Amino acid sequence: MFEDIKRISFRHKNNKPWYYLRNNLRRFYPSCIFQYRLNGKLIDFGGLDGEYIKQRVDYYNRLVEKTGLSSDAPTLSQFKLGEKQKTYFFDSFEYTRYFSQKLKVRFLFGDITEVPAEPSIVKSRPIEGDVANSVVLNLDKIRHFLFVKDKKTFAEKKDMLVGRSKARQQHRLRFLEMYFNHPMCNIGQVNRDVNLQFLANRMTIGEHLDYKFILCLEGNDVASNLKWVMSSNSLAIMPKPKYETWFMEGTLIPDYHYVLIKDDYSDLEERMKYYIEHQDEALRIIENAHQYIRQFQNKREEDIISLLVLKKYFEMTNQKI
Repeated sequence: MFEDIKRISFRHKNNKPWYYLRNNLRRFYPSCIFQYRLNGKLIDFGGLDGEYIKQRVDYYNRLVEKTGLSSDAPTLSQFKLGEKQKTYFFDSFEYTRYFSQKLKVRFLFGDITEVPAEPSIVKSRPIEGDVANSVVLNLDKIRHFLFVKDKKTFAEKKDMLVGRSKARQQHRLRFLEMYFNHPMCNIGQVNRDVNLQFLANRMTIGEHLDYKFILCLEGNDVASNLKWVMSSNSLAIMPKPKYETWFMEGTLIPDYHYVLIKDDYSDLEERMKYYIEHQDEALRIIENAHQYIRQFQNKREEDIISLLVLKKYFEMTNQKI
């Protein structure tokens, strides 16, 4: 019972009821109203940094050569709310409603770790390689884009690592095998279907914030907790990421935005002890992380970037807007 109460706790979480209400209401506004507003939104940046916006747009949308979509690609008018992946629909529709519903688009929803054969809108993609066909939007953001206000200073926190997650992937299981009983770690899995030897009680985000180090291991794609951890006064600790989302994980600098550990996790204790003993360096990383987070907190700027990513997608797929 107590575990269930923790699970539905609204503290340090985005407001889901308001999210679903707002997005369901959006569906009933005529799209022509938003299409009329599009040019105005994209012409006047109103004091925002145009060069920075362009850099972000070109980071998410790396298409450089025009290529048409296949004949069976659906139009925006065929893009409907289904029973599954509702948040992906809502987060896409927030911006697709500004464009002609005759335009074609490919959406790939879910934890995408491979590059599609033709230009597609995705939440996640590999960091390395030719990823031009993976055009990133901020999807499933009610779950992934969460920031916290941490009132506890780094010095007040426990000299330990904390981590709770589902553990079905081999790399997460390997970490648990190495450190589940380590005196400097409070880690465990929360799924009850396999590997019950690593089962641990659920912890709220607030309980995580009692620790100096918070584990951010990738799952099917990115580490979903990385955003709120980097907004806290704890240190995110992880190997170099292999996948990225709207958060641009590929631009994160090791030991500048987060504490880097080896892919085999063998240096975990050494890295933790270093930052416990060098608190000034830990505080610099925390401030750098906070500075990185701030670029995602201007809603108007995020809206403009999202619309421009889609505009470029339609243009680069030989479609007239």
